[in-house]
Amino acid sequence: FGFEAPVLKTSFAGDELFITDYSDIAQAPQDLDKTTVVGIVDHHKLGDITTSAPLECWIRPVGCTNTIVKEMYDYHKVEIPANIAAIMMCAILSDTVIFKSPTCTALDIQVVKELSKICGIEDFGALGMEMFKVKSEVEGTPVRDLVMRDYKNFDMHGFKVGVGQLEVVDGSVFDKIKDDLMEDIKKVKDEQNLHTVALLLTDIMKEGSEVLVVSNDTSIFEKAFNCKLEDGKVWLDGCLSRKKQIIPFLEPAFA
Repeated sequence: FGFEAPVLKTSFAGDELFITDYSDIAQAPQDLDKTTVVGIVDHHKLGDITTSAPLECWIRPVGCTNTIVKEMYDYHKVEIPANIAAIMMCAILSDTVIFKSPTCTALDIQVVKELSKICGIEDFGALGMEMFKVKSEVEGTPVRDLVMRDYKNFDMHGFKVGVGQLEVVDGSVFDKIKDDLMEDIKKVKDEQNLHTVALLLTDIMKEGSEVLVVSNDTSIFEKAFNCKLEDGKVWLDGCLSRKKQIIPFLEPAFA
Protein backbone atom coordinates (compact mmCIF):
# COMPACT_ATOMS: atom_id res chain seq x y z
CA PHE A 1 0.00 0.00 0.00
CA GLY A 2 3.01 2.29 -0.46
CA PHE A 3 4.27 2.34 3.12
CA GLU A 4 7.82 1.63 4.24
CA ALA A 5 8.54 -0.23 7.47
CA PRO A 6 8.76 2.29 10.34
CA VAL A 7 12.09 3.04 11.98
CA LEU A 8 12.63 0.94 15.10
CA LYS A 9 13.22 3.42 17.90
CA THR A 10 14.34 2.26 21.34
CA SER A 11 14.91 5.50 23.27
CA PHE A 12 12.20 8.09 23.90
CA ALA A 13 13.67 10.33 26.62
CA GLY A 14 12.17 13.81 26.42
CA ASP A 15 9.41 12.76 24.02
CA GLU A 16 5.65 13.00 24.37
CA LEU A 17 4.18 9.53 23.83
CA PHE A 18 0.81 8.16 22.81
CA ILE A 19 1.01 4.53 23.95
CA THR A 20 -0.65 2.06 21.56
CA ASP A 21 -1.54 -1.61 22.05
CA TYR A 22 -0.28 -2.01 25.62
CA SER A 23 -0.32 -0.35 29.03
CA ASP A 24 2.12 -2.56 30.96
CA ILE A 25 5.46 -1.16 32.11
CA ALA A 26 7.10 -4.51 31.27
CA GLN A 27 6.35 -3.86 27.57
CA ALA A 28 7.33 -0.17 27.61
CA PRO A 29 10.63 1.48 26.62
CA GLN A 30 13.21 1.36 29.39
CA ASP A 31 13.30 5.16 29.58
CA LEU A 32 9.51 5.56 29.89
CA ASP A 33 10.04 7.47 33.15
CA LYS A 34 11.86 10.16 31.15
CA THR A 35 8.92 10.69 28.79
CA THR A 36 5.52 12.34 29.01
CA VAL A 37 2.66 9.92 28.30
CA VAL A 38 -0.17 11.99 26.83
CA GLY A 39 -2.47 9.14 25.80
CA ILE A 40 -3.16 5.41 25.58
CA VAL A 41 -5.03 3.49 22.87
CA ASP A 42 -5.35 -0.19 23.76
CA HIS A 43 -7.55 -3.29 23.68
CA HIS A 44 -5.82 -5.31 26.41
CA LYS A 45 -6.34 -5.43 30.16
CA LEU A 46 -5.40 -2.25 31.99
CA GLY A 47 -1.73 -2.37 32.92
CA ASP A 48 0.42 -0.58 35.48
CA ILE A 49 1.61 2.49 33.55
CA THR A 50 0.85 5.62 35.56
CA THR A 51 1.16 9.32 34.70
CA SER A 52 1.70 12.52 36.64
CA ALA A 53 -0.84 14.47 34.58
CA PRO A 54 -4.26 13.77 33.03
CA LEU A 55 -4.16 11.92 29.71
CA GLU A 56 -6.42 10.83 26.87
CA CYS A 57 -7.45 7.16 27.10
CA TRP A 58 -9.20 5.01 24.52
CA ILE A 59 -9.41 1.46 25.89
CA ARG A 60 -12.08 -0.96 24.68
CA PRO A 61 -12.54 -4.77 24.76
CA VAL A 62 -12.29 -5.28 21.01
CA GLY A 63 -10.11 -7.49 18.82
CA CYS A 64 -7.66 -4.86 17.59
CA THR A 65 -6.38 -1.42 18.53
CA ASN A 66 -7.08 -0.23 14.98
CA THR A 67 -10.78 -0.77 15.56
CA ILE A 68 -10.48 1.91 18.24
CA VAL A 69 -8.35 4.11 15.98
CA LYS A 70 -11.19 4.02 13.42
CA GLU A 71 -13.54 5.27 16.15
CA MET A 72 -11.07 8.08 16.89
CA TYR A 73 -11.10 9.13 13.24
CA ASP A 74 -14.90 9.11 13.28
CA TYR A 75 -15.11 10.99 16.58
CA HIS A 76 -12.86 13.77 15.32
CA LYS A 77 -14.60 13.71 11.90
CA VAL A 78 -11.33 13.10 10.05
CA GLU A 79 -11.48 11.34 6.68
CA ILE A 80 -9.30 8.24 6.42
CA PRO A 81 -7.08 8.09 3.30
CA ALA A 82 -7.51 4.89 1.25
CA ASN A 83 -3.98 3.58 1.86
CA ILE A 84 -4.26 4.10 5.63
CA ALA A 85 -7.68 2.43 5.63
CA ALA A 86 -6.09 -0.56 3.89
CA ILE A 87 -3.32 -1.08 6.44
CA MET A 88 -5.77 -0.53 9.31
CA MET A 89 -7.96 -3.24 7.82
CA CYS A 90 -4.94 -5.56 7.53
CA ALA A 91 -4.13 -4.98 11.20
CA ILE A 92 -7.66 -5.93 12.30
CA LEU A 93 -7.70 -9.03 10.07
CA SER A 94 -4.34 -10.06 11.52
CA ASP A 95 -5.21 -9.42 15.17
CA THR A 96 -8.59 -11.17 14.94
CA VAL A 97 -7.16 -14.03 12.83
CA ILE A 98 -9.64 -13.18 10.07
CA PHE A 99 -12.45 -13.06 12.66
CA LYS A 100 -11.65 -16.56 14.02
CA SER A 101 -10.16 -15.33 17.30
CA PRO A 102 -12.36 -15.27 20.42
CA THR A 103 -11.23 -11.66 20.85
CA CYS A 104 -13.13 -10.65 17.70
CA THR A 105 -16.25 -8.56 18.24
CA ALA A 106 -19.10 -7.40 16.05
CA LEU A 107 -17.49 -3.95 16.04
CA ASP A 108 -14.25 -5.32 14.56
CA ILE A 109 -16.20 -6.92 11.71
CA GLN A 110 -18.23 -3.75 11.13
CA VAL A 111 -15.09 -1.59 11.04
CA VAL A 112 -13.38 -3.92 8.53
CA LYS A 113 -16.41 -3.66 6.25
CA GLU A 114 -16.34 0.14 6.51
CA LEU A 115 -12.58 0.28 5.85
CA SER A 116 -12.93 -2.06 2.87
CA LYS A 117 -15.31 0.42 1.25
CA ILE A 118 -12.88 3.28 1.85
CA CYS A 119 -9.88 1.46 0.35
CA GLY A 120 -11.80 -0.38 -2.36
CA ILE A 121 -10.80 -3.91 -1.32
CA GLU A 122 -14.02 -5.92 -1.32
CA ASP A 123 -12.63 -9.42 -0.69
CA PHE A 124 -11.01 -8.78 2.68
CA GLY A 125 -11.15 -12.50 3.49
CA ALA A 126 -8.80 -13.25 0.60
CA LEU A 127 -6.53 -10.42 1.73
CA GLY A 128 -6.41 -11.88 5.22
CA MET A 129 -5.48 -15.35 3.93
CA GLU A 130 -2.76 -13.84 1.75
CA MET A 131 -1.30 -12.10 4.81
CA PHE A 132 -1.22 -15.29 6.83
CA LYS A 133 0.39 -17.17 3.94
CA VAL A 134 3.19 -14.59 4.00
CA LYS A 135 3.47 -14.95 7.79
CA SER A 136 3.70 -18.73 7.28
CA GLU A 137 6.93 -18.43 5.28
CA VAL A 138 9.34 -19.15 8.12
CA GLU A 139 12.07 -20.93 6.16
CA GLY A 140 15.26 -18.87 6.04
CA THR A 141 14.14 -16.49 8.79
CA PRO A 142 16.56 -16.35 11.75
CA VAL A 143 15.13 -18.27 14.70
CA ARG A 144 15.48 -15.30 17.07
CA ASP A 145 13.50 -13.14 14.64
CA LEU A 146 10.70 -15.72 14.70
CA VAL A 147 10.68 -15.93 18.50
CA MET A 148 10.53 -12.14 18.79
CA ARG A 149 8.07 -11.57 15.93
CA ASP A 150 5.14 -11.18 18.34
CA TYR A 151 6.65 -11.43 21.81
CA LYS A 152 5.70 -9.72 25.07
CA ASN A 153 6.99 -9.78 28.63
CA PHE A 154 4.62 -9.77 31.60
CA ASP A 155 4.97 -9.30 35.35
CA MET A 156 2.86 -12.04 36.91
CA HIS A 157 2.69 -11.56 40.67
CA GLY A 158 6.39 -10.71 40.80
CA PHE A 159 7.48 -13.38 38.30
CA LYS A 160 8.80 -12.31 34.90
CA VAL A 161 7.13 -14.26 32.11
CA GLY A 162 7.56 -14.00 28.33
CA VAL A 163 4.92 -15.14 25.85
CA GLY A 164 5.42 -15.14 22.09
CA GLN A 165 3.18 -16.24 19.24
CA LEU A 166 3.62 -17.29 15.62
CA GLU A 167 0.46 -17.60 13.52
CA VAL A 168 0.55 -19.68 10.33
CA VAL A 169 -1.87 -21.31 7.89
CA ASP A 170 -0.23 -24.74 8.25
CA GLY A 171 1.55 -25.69 11.47
CA SER A 172 3.71 -28.27 9.69
CA VAL A 173 6.04 -25.42 8.64
CA PHE A 174 7.44 -25.60 12.18
CA ASP A 175 8.34 -29.30 12.05
CA LYS A 176 11.95 -28.77 10.96
CA ILE A 177 12.66 -25.84 13.28
CA LYS A 178 10.72 -26.74 16.42
CA ASP A 179 13.84 -27.90 18.26
CA ASP A 180 15.66 -24.71 17.26
CA LEU A 181 12.75 -22.61 18.54
CA MET A 182 12.83 -24.48 21.85
CA GLU A 183 16.57 -23.89 22.21
CA ASP A 184 16.16 -20.20 21.47
CA ILE A 185 13.39 -19.58 24.00
CA LYS A 186 15.70 -21.20 26.56
CA LYS A 187 18.31 -18.60 25.60
CA VAL A 188 15.74 -15.78 25.86
CA LYS A 189 14.78 -17.02 29.32
CA ASP A 190 18.41 -16.99 30.47
CA GLU A 191 19.33 -13.69 28.79
CA GLN A 192 16.37 -11.83 30.30
CA ASN A 193 16.37 -13.68 33.63
CA LEU A 194 12.77 -14.82 33.19
CA HIS A 195 10.88 -17.43 35.19
CA THR A 196 8.98 -18.79 32.18
CA VAL A 197 8.90 -18.36 28.42
CA ALA A 198 6.09 -19.80 26.29
CA LEU A 199 5.88 -19.71 22.50
CA LEU A 200 2.54 -20.35 20.80
CA LEU A 201 2.77 -22.01 17.38
CA THR A 202 -0.73 -21.21 16.17
CA ASP A 203 -2.33 -23.09 13.28
CA ILE A 204 -5.23 -20.91 12.16
CA MET A 205 -6.77 -23.64 9.98
CA LYS A 206 -6.72 -26.27 12.74
CA GLU A 207 -7.77 -23.51 15.17
CA GLY A 208 -5.35 -24.34 17.94
CA SER A 209 -1.79 -23.85 19.16
CA GLU A 210 1.14 -26.03 20.07
CA VAL A 211 2.86 -24.31 22.98
CA LEU A 212 6.59 -24.62 23.66
CA VAL A 213 7.41 -23.95 27.32
CA VAL A 214 10.63 -23.45 29.28
CA SER A 215 10.27 -22.64 32.97
CA ASN A 216 11.81 -22.79 36.42
CA ASP A 217 8.63 -24.67 37.37
CA THR A 218 6.63 -26.20 34.51
CA SER A 219 3.92 -27.35 36.93
CA ILE A 220 2.62 -23.77 37.03
CA PHE A 221 1.85 -23.86 33.30
CA GLU A 222 0.40 -27.36 33.59
CA LYS A 223 -1.85 -26.25 36.45
CA ALA A 224 -3.00 -23.16 34.54
CA PHE A 225 -4.16 -25.16 31.52
CA ASN A 226 -4.90 -28.52 33.15
CA CYS A 227 -2.43 -30.19 30.81
CA LYS A 228 0.73 -32.29 30.80
CA LEU A 229 3.79 -31.05 28.95
CA GLU A 230 5.70 -33.63 26.93
CA ASP A 231 9.29 -32.55 26.26
CA GLY A 232 8.15 -29.00 27.01
CA LYS A 233 5.33 -29.06 24.45
CA VAL A 234 1.54 -29.33 24.50
CA TRP A 235 -1.30 -28.83 21.99
CA LEU A 236 -4.07 -26.51 23.19
CA ASP A 237 -7.12 -27.08 21.01
CA GLY A 238 -9.07 -23.94 20.16
CA CYS A 239 -6.34 -21.64 21.50
CA LEU A 240 -5.79 -18.73 19.11
CA SER A 241 -5.45 -15.73 21.43
CA ARG A 242 -2.62 -14.94 23.83
CA LYS A 243 -4.64 -12.07 25.26
CA LYS A 244 -7.85 -13.97 25.97
CA GLN A 245 -6.83 -17.63 26.22
CA ILE A 246 -3.32 -17.60 27.70
CA ILE A 247 -2.66 -14.60 29.94
CA PRO A 248 -5.95 -14.71 31.96
CA PHE A 249 -5.23 -18.34 32.92
CA LEU A 250 -1.45 -18.21 33.32
CA GLU A 251 -1.27 -15.08 35.49
CA PRO A 252 -3.49 -16.40 38.35
CA ALA A 253 -1.43 -19.61 38.43
CA PHE A 254 1.54 -17.56 39.65
CA ALA A 255 -0.41 -16.09 42.57
